[in-house]
Amino acid sequence: MSYTTPVISKFGTLKNCICSLFIATALVTAGEASASTKKQVKKAAHSAAPVAKKDESHFQQWKEVSSFIDSMVSKHGFTEAELKATFKQVKYIETARQLMRPAPPGKPKNWKAYRARFVEPYRIEAGVAFWDKYADALAKAEREYGVPPEIIVGLIGVETIFGKQTGGFRVMDVLTTLAFDYPDTPTRDARMQFFRGELENMLLMARESSLDPFVFKGSYAGAIGWPQFMPGSIRKYAVDFDGDGKINLTDSPVDAIGSVAHYLSMHGWKRALPVAFPATLVVAEKSEQLNTALGKGLLASYQLQDLKAIATTASVEAPTTIQYGLVDLQNGNDATEYWLATENFYAITLYNRSYFYAMSVYDLGRVIAAARQK
Repeated sequence: MSYTTPVISKFGTLKNCICSLFIATALVTAGEASASTKKQVKKAAHSAAPVAKKDESHFQQWKEVSSFIDSMVSKHGFTEAELKATFKQVKYIETARQLMRPAPPGKPKNWKAYRARFVEPYRIEAGVAFWDKYADALAKAEREYGVPPEIIVGLIGVETIFGKQTGGFRVMDVLTTLAFDYPDTPTRDARMQFFRGELENMLLMARESSLDPFVFKGSYAGAIGWPQFMPGSIRKYAVDFDGDGKINLTDSPVDAIGSVAHYLSMHGWKRALPVAFPATLVVAEKSEQLNTALGKGLLASYQLQDLKAIATTASVEAPTTIQYGLVDLQNGNDATEYWLATENFYAITLYNRSYFYAMSVYDLGRVIAAARQK
């Protein structure tokens, strides 16, 4: 099994996507309530030329990079000379660094506005075409991994508009920039550690595929291909689903379909389990009971009967034998939406740690499925 250009050989080690991780801690789509100007900047970043900070681009001279090189030599058998030559070619990408800064305080989170960015006519039409074209691969993914087509289609549609926006940054450039000069935020140390791990995986991935690491292109966070997998997720979860002997998330939508399904199945997706049901509060907002239920994190830990004192659903399709969590989708100054979420909803949040993201994937997939029936 080998890589093809910008992507991959079949491996058997390490970490999450985009996020996985976060895909990378919800990197690309996690800014649920970003200011509109930042949204425009992020959108432009997909097509604009990356901005390099020339006076800080000589990474091979940085003390932290030298230590990283030493670690790669001792852990993985790289030579110091080859890694120094590689880092000499790396460019500092100021654009990536700036896009990692938290959005300034602004408007409250707005689920309806967020949803409208993803569940919109162009993606729906493109999603119908994608589903029709790759129906066999989607059916195969459901058979093998238990993930239904609408979830895979919804996720790829949200991530890259079915391959239209996969990013034009050299992955080595952005990962190195973020690994050694992440912006000054409360989570800076953890983020730099994360990106150093992804940089390690990027170098290993390139070596295992006998490819120049600089051929890999992706987002400003280093996510690659149709499903926006981080290098660690590619090495652990990407699959050769089209059977051509290579894993290629950049040029093979079929590999992307199988890889998304495999990723979700490895992160808790349960075959035939529903995703979420609309809920109505029984208790007052800001009550202690509600806060406790919402504070459970990315976890389905309640039986339906246990939640009835807090929130109920009118859906007769909600099984009584499974576990749920309570999800709040804030709507700016309008009323918050509440949903009862199953383990499958939370599996999507492990692709990108955002309720808004998971619900957009779910909604886009459902709308596309309905559109195909018309």
